[in-house]
Amino acid sequence: MKKVLVILIFLFHMNLYASEDKKVYFAGGCFWCMEESFDQIEGVISTISGYSGGHLKNPKYADVIYTDSGHVEAVEITYDPNIINYKKLLDIYWKNIDPFDANGQFCDKGKSYRSVIFFEDQDQKKIIDKSLKQLQNKFNKKIVTLVWKFEKFYKAESYHQDYYEKNFIRYLMYKKGCQREETLKKIWN
Repeated sequence: MKKVLVILIFLFHMNLYASEDKKVYFAGGCFWCMEESFDQIEGVISTISGYSGGHLKNPKYADVIYTDSGHVEAVEITYDPNIINYKKLLDIYWKNIDPFDANGQFCDKGKSYRSVIFFEDQDQKKIIDKSLKQLQNKFNKKIVTLVWKFEKFYKAESYHQDYYEKNFIRYLMYKKGCQREETLKKIWN
């Protein structure tokens, strides 16, 4: 009986300090590149490519890219808040986009490739607003990244998931052809 009581106390104590994983949603052009950028970060548990911000339910790639569904290519990032926080993820996001391009990101142009930060509550919104203001002051240039209230995320087709790993050579050719790394170095270094 004593062992059972000790185990129950131990489990109860662990649950008091356990925190649930959290999710954040960012759009930064090609979702393959955003997946790669965040998968490397300690504390990030998973990334999923998908679509968010539009009016069409259950959109497919063709709906997002070739029609005006209102959606952007986005990533759902699941993270452990005991290891990394929202502000740090936002800082990483900035370093992986061109915040001055209103027409898309790198070689991907159009509404579906715009940079968007999705917020779920006023705490996130405050962090975003403060970060935006700091970047505006640093660059003395208008940041055009959009800030939208998060509503719904739709997972992209399976062939988009982990594309950078499954199609490594094609992905590298795409990334190099878009001059993503060169553009990011010019902005952030």
